[in-house]
Amino acid sequence: MAAKFFPTAQDAENAFYEAMESADLEAMMSVWAEDEDIVCVHPGGPRLAGAEQVRSSWRAIFAGGPGMRIRAVQRVAIANAMLAVHSVHEMITVPGESRPQPPVVATNVYLRTATGWRMIVHHASPAPAVAQAERPSTPAGPKLLH
Repeated sequence: MAAKFFPTAQDAENAFYEAMESADLEAMMSVWAEDEDIVCVHPGGPRLAGAEQVRSSWRAIFAGGPGMRIRAVQRVAIANAMLAVHSVHEMITVPGESRPQPPVVATNVYLRTATGWRMIVHHASPAPAVAQAERPSTPAGPKLLH
């Protein structure tokens, strides 16, 4: 089977979320770079490094088959000729569940390769329960970087 070519980072991202919705492991792995330096962090999970760990994690996630609907919204993209970083909110719905899933904040990093744009990092975390606008204001103090 010929490798898929993603002419833009957005094309790779679209294919990533389509593969996730359809629970298609081969389509999912076609988005990832063929490199042992790839990294994936699922919400609440450990850091997975390398193609085998990433593939194994998606295989386990897809074992139940397709079923969820996922939309990437509020995308912020930073890019240059070789690297693109997308920050998105993943809105996930599961058919038959009465309550919506809590949103997930994800960072997707893409690298331009000889075979098109490929994902090298996917890091997803549960979004904070309280939106920034709803948080009580706090006195200004020193800002700390983490």
